[in-house]
Amino acid sequence: MSVKSIVLYPEDKEILRAKCRPVKSVSSWVRQLAQDLVDTLNHHPEGVGLAAPQIGAHSRVVVVRLGGGPGSEREPDAPMPLINPTIIEARDERRDFDGCLSIPGLYGETVRPHYLRVKGLNMAGRVFDRVFEGFDAVVVHHELDHLEGVLFIDRVESLEYLYRVVEGDDGQLVRIPLTPVTRSE
Repeated sequence: MSVKSIVLYPEDKEILRAKCRPVKSVSSWVRQLAQDLVDTLNHHPEGVGLAAPQIGAHSRVVVVRLGGGPGSEREPDAPMPLINPTIIEARDERRDFDGCLSIPGLYGETVRPHYLRVKGLNMAGRVFDRVFEGFDAVVVHHELDHLEGVLFIDRVESLEYLYRVVEGDDGQLVRIPLTPVTRSE
C-alpha cells in the first residue's frame, strides 16, 4: 500500500491536527510510508523534514535531513527516517528560524530546544537513542510536533515573529513582516 506523496496544506488542517498512532512493527507498509516520505521530501529540496500526517498518514513516522539549516554552507544529509520517535530529554531552548512545507511561504521565529535526545526505531526495526544538537534539534522537534498535531505557527509567540521571504531588487532574500511594524516615538 502506497501513500500519496503530496504535501498537505492548510485546507486539510484537520489531517494536520490529529495525533498520530504508534507503529506496532516496522512492516512493509511502514517501510513504504517512510520511503514515500523520503521521496516527497526529495521533491521539495527547500524542506529539511517531513512527517507522516503531512502526506495523509497518521503513523508516528518522520524523515529529517540533518546538517543543513539557515546560513549553512553545506548541503543537508539524505533524509533519515525516525519511527516512533520519543523525546527523552530536551534543553537549551532558544529562538530560531521555523517554516513548514504545509504552510508554504510563511516563516517565523519559534522557541525550540537546541539539544534533544530521542529514542525510536530505525528502518531495520532496531532501537536507536540519539542526541540532536543545534538546528538539527530544531528540525527533529518540529517534525515530532507534527505527530502531536502541533504546527510551527502554534509556537510563534507573537505575530511580529511571522514573515514572508521575497527576493529584493538586488537579488538578495529579504524578510517581509506579516504585520506592519509600528514604532512608538
